[in-house]
Order: sequence, then structure tokens, then C-alpha cells
Amino acid sequence: MSLVDVENLSIRYGANTVLSNVSLSIDAGEIVTIVGPNGSGKTSLLRAIIGAVKPSKGRVTLGRDVRLGYVPQKLHIDPTLPMSVARFLALPHGVAPAQIEAALKQAGVPELAMAQMSRLSGGQFQRVLLARALTGDPQLLILDEATQGLDQPGSAAFYQQIEKVRRDTGCAVLMISHELHVVMSASDRVVCLNGHVCCEGTPEVVASAPEYRALFGSGTMGALALYRHDHDHAHDASNHTKKKAAE
Repeated sequence: MSLVDVENLSIRYGANTVLSNVSLSIDAGEIVTIVGPNGSGKTSLLRAIIGAVKPSKGRVTLGRDVRLGYVPQKLHIDPTLPMSVARFLALPHGVAPAQIEAALKQAGVPELAMAQMSRLSGGQFQRVLLARALTGDPQLLILDEATQGLDQPGSAAFYQQIEKVRRDTGCAVLMISHELHVVMSASDRVVCLNGHVCCEGTPEVVASAPEYRALFGSGTMGALALYRHDHDHAHDASNHTKKKAAE
């Protein structure tokens, strides 16, 4: 059974229609990435799924008792406000210390519990937002361009952590990304939006679709080949290391 079903969803802001007749579903355990140009309705779709935007038409149906975790693009915290990471994660519902510790570990930053929020780097701040989303043990983790503003190494490390979270917890992941190499490396399925669903499928299928290539160019197919090469090389190197250790 799907965690989320979106059926014929349309969203309008005044006279402006940002999404028209969008349908998709998210199944347990899969990573789905939404891509599309600026203004294509990506964030509006996520906001409709979490209930922050009311559809003009269609509906969003969540599976029974489905738990959602949400990582926003950005979150402003007054830099003059003294607040530790642990205190931030405990708000607003008094999350237990054990849950905070587990969430920070899952996010890859167990050492940050006592750090001040105002002194975190951009990458650390996004990891803390990820930990906040994980405190509720979500079945579906939703990320709205969560690496915006990070450099390429920081972005790559963040998405590697997302893949690890999926492996360790079994949660599904729905994310928006403008980094096409990430789409090709981390997704089970890609949905290309431009006010409507242009195309969807595996990264290989979408990268070959005329609608995708019209939006992003044919050169983006190289991102998939590059990922496969790097992934296979890393896999071979890992196996070689394990073999040497066994010897």
C-alpha cells in the first residue's frame, strides 16, 4: 500500500495555476526525486503533501497513521538567541533525550548535541534539521532542496547520509533536488515537473525522455554514466580492501 497518493492535484495562487492534474504515489522504502525548472511547482507539491497548501482540485491521501518528517530549504533562527542543538530538537513537544541522541546519530552528527545553533556551519545546520525530522521516526522523509547553499562535497555527503538513513530505517524519501548528478545517483524514481508531470520513471528512463532533455539538455545523461563509473569503482575498491584485510 502506498504511503502517499496524489490524485489529479491542481494548485492555484490567485489567477496563477502552478500545478495542473498531478498524480503520483510514494511506496514504502523508495527514494523519489522531483526535478524541474524554477517555478515548476516542486515546492508547492511538497507543501500540499504535508498539508501546508490546500489543493484547488484533486486530493492528497496519506496511508493510515503515516508519519512524515520534513526538512525545509532553510530555517531562520535569531543568532542572538542562546539555544543548544539538543534544546532545539526538544522543541516543541519535549522530545526525549534518547530520541535526540538517536536522531543526531542517524543524521551523522552525534557530537553536536551541546553545540550552539548560532555557531553551526551550513552543513551542520542542515544535518540538525535532518535530525529534527528524524526524531519522529518518519516512514516518509520529505526534503525540499535541503542542500541549497552547500558546496559540492557538503551536498554529496548530505545525500550519502540520506541513503544511509533509508538503509538503516527503511523509510521512504521524497526530495526536490536541482543537482542532477544527485538525482541520477540516489533515486529509485524521478518525477520531472513543469506545472504538470512531464515524465517519470527510473533515472535511466527519465534521462532519455524527450521532455526531460528539452528542459535540461542531453548532456545531463552523462551524470548517470559518471555515477555508475564512480559507484562501480568505489565498490571494486571496497571489495579489494575487504579481501586484503581478510588475507
